[in-house]
Amino acid sequence: MNDVKPFKVVIFKDTSRPCLGLHGMDCAFLGLPGVDLAALWDANPNLDEAKALQYCGARKRYFDRDEMMEKEKPDIVVITSRDPRDHLPQLRVAAAYGCHVYCEKPVSTNLEEADEAVRLADEHHLKIAVQHAGRYSMEYNAMKAAVARGEIGTLLKMTSYGKCDHRGGGEDLMTLGTHLLDLMTFFAGDPVSVRAELCTGGVPTPPDERTKTVEDVGPCAGEEVVADFRFADGVRGTFESRRNLFSYSYGNGSVATNMGFSVIGTDGILNTRFTDFFPEDPVRICRTRYPAEYGAPFELYPAKETRVIPGEVPMNDFKLTIPGIPHTRMLLDGNRFAAWDLLCAIREDRMPVASVHHARTALEMIYGIYASHLKGGARVTFPLKNRKHPLESTPDELD
Repeated sequence: MNDVKPFKVVIFKDTSRPCLGLHGMDCAFLGLPGVDLAALWDANPNLDEAKALQYCGARKRYFDRDEMMEKEKPDIVVITSRDPRDHLPQLRVAAAYGCHVYCEKPVSTNLEEADEAVRLADEHHLKIAVQHAGRYSMEYNAMKAAVARGEIGTLLKMTSYGKCDHRGGGEDLMTLGTHLLDLMTFFAGDPVSVRAELCTGGVPTPPDERTKTVEDVGPCAGEEVVADFRFADGVRGTFESRRNLFSYSYGNGSVATNMGFSVIGTDGILNTRFTDFFPEDPVRICRTRYPAEYGAPFELYPAKETRVIPGEVPMNDFKLTIPGIPHTRMLLDGNRFAAWDLLCAIREDRMPVASVHHARTALEMIYGIYASHLKGGARVTFPLKNRKHPLESTPDELD
């Protein structure tokens, strides 16, 4: 890409607003070839501008977003906000300037907004990639390649678990379940249907009950979520989250996560945790035709990074000192390969691997879980006719 005009990239980031932590998207394009990191918009008056520019590699900082867009006329916008309510308004701004986008997940908590985001991409011929990092991680790509080679036989089932922390249940489903549901479609394509149940206090969650969430991620309900998806060719996928099931402490100062994903075939099982902090989790394989509970051993799967970005400046120790940057390879590489894939998608005129279309499907799967629960656990088919949130719909609208 060195023989063509570089893509001008600008970053939308507002550190004046409190949040639980960002995912390093402002550094996703740092060191990539064919990129001009032109500017950073951050309205925070207390920002250490010199450090912020050094960290993300941008040449200039703006206090006013519209001024930045008008003066810089970028090709790509990076939307870093953790607040899903920011995404569609900022996508509209990007589309008005004809910009491609790398956007934080979930693309929205509102399916009608996600529909609009897809329309913006399609009608303006824009590439919108969403930060579903699993599609770009070495671990999940190695697992998918192993499935394609038949190393675990015919794919039968995918199982996934949320973090199951204090956000377990409905909030875990929206905040972190979006990654896992997206991974299901990465392995098995779009879902056909879903059956689900939400529970609170050990009994089915009442239709009018709502969960008080840590972050504003739209309406949520339930302390427990169990969902069963059906895909083509008889493949199943399950998602489960239970509140306060894990504390993430080994007792020696290190932490672990329950969040993970497994693929089960006729001849074996592959799995790994979805790690956003240390210790990182390897890919494991169980080579058996019998259920794992029969005692069949798991062994480390030889997953290796083989992808190369020609002309990149490799990540170094400096990057690991940047505030707000996750230090695990799964997210560092996830951002880096997502950014590179977006550049290639623009050049090749194709959809990104983690496109806004896929992100909408993950959100529709979440809506399907709620719709099934509110219909007494009845199976709900996709695509959903009702685009309103099931928790904000009448019983007639759910049919």
